[in-house]
Amino acid sequence: MKKVILTAITILFLGYFAQAQTTSNTDTKIDLTGRPSDHLMIQFGSDALMSRPDSVKTSGFSRHFNVYFMYDKPFKKNQHYSVAFGAGIGTSNIFFDDHTYVNLKTNGSTLPFQHLDSAANHFAKQKITTIYLQAPVELRYYSDPAHPGKSWKAAAGIKIGQILKAYTKAKNYETASGASIYGKTFIEKQEDTRFFNSTDITLTGRVGYGIVSFDMGYNPTGFLRDGYGAVMNKVSFGITISGL
Repeated sequence: MKKVILTAITILFLGYFAQAQTTSNTDTKIDLTGRPSDHLMIQFGSDALMSRPDSVKTSGFSRHFNVYFMYDKPFKKNQHYSVAFGAGIGTSNIFFDDHTYVNLKTNGSTLPFQHLDSAANHFAKQKITTIYLQAPVELRYYSDPAHPGKSWKAAAGIKIGQILKAYTKAKNYETASGASIYGKTFIEKQEDTRFFNSTDITLTGRVGYGIVSFDMGYNPTGFLRDGYGAVMNKVSFGITISGL
């Protein structure tokens, strides 16, 4: 995953500089008067934890939902390329199997992922949610920069985030036989950011046509802070809806 994204970034940069060498300031400019410079970018899709130990058993559809307000600035010498930057909110929900218990309120210095015996009481569903304030930056390419809604496009970049909130949410405490103990609407929620990286870095890449593109991301900084638990890197795949 990391190699794929780094390769995409390299291709975009090399493509831009290669074309920039053959483009002079006297070349005919593309008319971009009808193209917006600011827009929303919405992303949703699946998340997964790489290199997780056997004690960390995920389950179901772990997912993300991100919303950014972006500003797009085309390059003067080659208007097929642009740089975009902005700010927004990135959220991630990692779900665990019904016999894994995550306790954010532990007094220990590492986050425990306790795997419960099959005969033990357990929660039917549990997840970790993290919410970051993020600043994405992208280098973009358009096959038809004057008409982005009818253009093939590719982008590679980076997101830098600051944690806002992290919590676990566990629902429906059951016996080993599956009988609900406190009712199916019972919820246990724990909130604490100390185990998670306060600053998050994600390498990104996407490719698509019109307003829809397929995106991917790799988190080299790790899901947890160094020394606070297992070393796990988050990867994501999803769909981006964006005017540019």
